[in-house]
Amino acid sequence: MTTAGPAGPAPRVPGPRPAAATGAAGPREPRRAVAVLASVLDQAASSLTNILVLVLAARLSSADGFAAFSMVYVAFSVLLGANMAYVGQTVVLERGAGLGAVCRSAVAFTGLGSLVAGALLAVAGLVLAGPSGGAFLALGAVLPLVLCQDGLRYCFSALRQPQRALAADTLRLACVLGALLPQPHGTGPGRLVLVWGLSAVPALALGLWLLRPFVAGARADVRPYLRRGHLGQRFLVEFAVGNGSSQLAVFGLGVVATPLAVGALRGATTLFGPLNVLFNSANAFGPPLLGRFRGKRAVVRATAALGGVLALVGAGWGAVLYALPDRLGRQLLGATWSSAAALLPATGAQYAVMGLGTCALLTLRVLSPKATLSVQVVFSVLSVAFLLAGYVLWGAAGAAWGLALGSALKAAAAWSRVARLTPTAEPAEPAPAPAA
Repeated sequence: MTTAGPAGPAPRVPGPRPAAATGAAGPREPRRAVAVLASVLDQAASSLTNILVLVLAARLSSADGFAAFSMVYVAFSVLLGANMAYVGQTVVLERGAGLGAVCRSAVAFTGLGSLVAGALLAVAGLVLAGPSGGAFLALGAVLPLVLCQDGLRYCFSALRQPQRALAADTLRLACVLGALLPQPHGTGPGRLVLVWGLSAVPALALGLWLLRPFVAGARADVRPYLRRGHLGQRFLVEFAVGNGSSQLAVFGLGVVATPLAVGALRGATTLFGPLNVLFNSANAFGPPLLGRFRGKRAVVRATAALGGVLALVGAGWGAVLYALPDRLGRQLLGATWSSAAALLPATGAQYAVMGLGTCALLTLRVLSPKATLSVQVVFSVLSVAFLLAGYVLWGAAGAAWGLALGSALKAAAAWSRVARLTPTAEPAEPAPAPAA
């Protein structure tokens, strides 16, 4: 996760690097098309796992039990996102011959950090009473397993081996289903959390085994993660602002709007879940793939083309949903469909411009990682303001168009920032290290 060297300098413009972190004798990289497909499938497997966990927990639990499970799972989701921002997003920016040490250090830091967080969750579980306390206690016990297993995805991304991440996450999906499906109806939330967490052990073991050829002989060093100015600190603030602003938007809308409006907006955005898989794949696995391009111009051309494709996919998916017959729509969202369908044009426009904005931020993340924070902070707050103002003026449809406007302005600001970046000279090939 940290950049090469103990001081952790910011990543340079992508340049050529060896075929694998272990040198010429290491495993070969897959073709670009294969790598892209494996990256998307891996993100899909990870997202599907999270969705099925909630679906199965809802079917197996009582109403009160699922409420406790959901609260614990929200806490896990926040910790997962924070680890992704602090560790994963900086790991995928790494390149060079020292990737073995980077990956070993990232896994070690994730393990240590999750042990501390797990201990705090266990204490909270002991203090709380009832099913929620038992669920938090179980989460504290399994947190190191689930966070380390998820963190391996970013190591494989940095190593340009997404097919290995896909293998581990596919096993994770199979183990979750195999562990939760046999549970009896009425299973308590503590037991569900424990079973879900322990089901990560086979995938964690497989991931560590697949990572072993790349980290053999490398030494772990977690000190750079604790130093002031570490790049992950900026990404963690971005995550906090983005996640916090979205929760604030929902809370604010719930205060000033009717429950029907909130449900309609939630329902419309739920239908665009497949596009979130594509956007997350671009953020998680894009930087290593962009390392194949030389210089700013080539990187911008690649991300601009990808942004255009994602924008077309977003607009096309919105058109497909808008043309969906009411009978099929009600099977998807039930009674919420009639109100959500009216918001699909605005939500489709939002996801179209989100495709452009995602690729603009990805470009900044690769070429100038420190340039993304200000864009994220300013326009996340503006999106909340536009959402609330849109609802006051035009109801639920206005709120949806307000979100679309905020996403469009963020995309425009990010691409404007990309255009102002000064091209950096290609880094020279590093001299070979002396033989031990």
